[in-house]
Amino acid sequence: MAKKAKGNRVQVVLECTEMKNSGLPGTSRYVTTKNRKNSPERLELMKYNPIMKKMTLHKEIK
Repeated sequence: MAKKAKGNRVQVVLECTEMKNSGLPGTSRYVTTKNRKNSPERLELMKYNPIMKKMTLHKEIK
């Protein structure tokens, strides 16, 4: 069951961009929260990709 959002804080999914473009099987995704009021644009963070074994850029997906 999905967690109900409190106020402006929403759950977002971050997906690895390098893994997506490389054509390798599998994907690296993280679930986090952000404040919609303070950061209305899509979130981009450097996160660890365990398949590629390095830090890669992860972007918010819908």
